[in-house]
Amino acid sequence: MKNLTLVLRTMGAIALLTVLASAGQAQNREKFGISARAGGVNAVSGRVMVTRTGQSAQLLSSQDDLISGDVVTTGADSQAEILLNPGSYLRVAENSEFVLVDNSLNNLVVKLIKGSAIIEATGGDDADLRINVLANQQSLMIIRGGIYRINVQPNSAELLVRKGRVLPAGSTGQLVKGGTKIMYASGAPLTAKVTKQDHDDFDLWSKKRAETLARANEKISGRAMNGYLASLSPFEWAFSAANPWGLWTFSSFSHCFTFVPFFGFSWRLVFRRIIERLRRLQRFSQCRTERAFAFDGFTGGTA
Repeated sequence: MKNLTLVLRTMGAIALLTVLASAGQAQNREKFGISARAGGVNAVSGRVMVTRTGQSAQLLSSQDDLISGDVVTTGADSQAEILLNPGSYLRVAENSEFVLVDNSLNNLVVKLIKGSAIIEATGGDDADLRINVLANQQSLMIIRGGIYRINVQPNSAELLVRKGRVLPAGSTGQLVKGGTKIMYASGAPLTAKVTKQDHDDFDLWSKKRAETLARANEKISGRAMNGYLASLSPFEWAFSAANPWGLWTFSSFSHCFTFVPFFGFSWRLVFRRIIERLRRLQRFSQCRTERAFAFDGFTGGTA
């Protein structure tokens, strides 16, 4: 029992140190693989501005992090890519504007004021993403991994679900499934099928971004990733529990964050390393106890 108590105390001390170390590194986006909030700027092309509460507009860069209330505006021939919850990207077209209403993962809300945006979400079939998108008077909830485009014009909004599931607010629970296009204007929503004519240069840019991120994933070796997972602190594992199917990893190849799913990596190796660490810690504790008993016997129990 004493051995177990010593092991638990030692583990607690190590956990506390790793939490403090992780907190100290949280400001370095290139070394922090898991985020508790959305809003990391992953890519900027052209002239993109951000207006923060109480401040004048300023240029947005790929080193910035958006917070709740930030307003982002893209100019002509300009695009931006924002990290949402792990595995989900918000890509914004030229001449568009959006507000990151709430950047918390449990109540993520993005409002598209004008222009076009594409959300590419990664997750298993059982993933419950709950990404809320406001477009004019419509409230849409993305609940499944897929590719979604939203277009907003004065007095109208358009939703294109190329793949995935969307639950419109105020509906009778009817899901919008992949391959469906809905126009929201005056009167009842108009439903149609997504066709090849619904692709433009913005869709092409989004596809190229996805290909760039896929190539970045290929550059990350399984050995390096397994080692990273095995070295995660309790602080970081707590963050990953909010999205257990993957995490953000900074890619030096593409100089941006890419999503690495947990499936495809050797969890057996990860848990084996964790168990080995616990066993080494237990052996260390036992050795200290045995030495204490030996010293006590040598001295006859006196100091």
